[in-house]
Amino acid sequence: MSRSAAGFLILALLSGVAHFSLFEETEVTLPLIGCGVFAVMFVLALVAGRRIKFDPVLR
Repeated sequence: MSRSAAGFLILALLSGVAHFSLFEETEVTLPLIGCGVFAVMFVLALVAGRRIKFDPVLR
């Protein structure tokens, strides 16, 4: 896992924990939106780092 992917994973986890610890009644908050953005960036960093291998041949 690249450094950027690890950083995005940590940021996603921290913002998710912040959402659940600070806001119990509200549904959509800034930390929750940040968690989603960081999770997408984590997946993109994994794909860019070629850690997810795509098999073009369908078996």
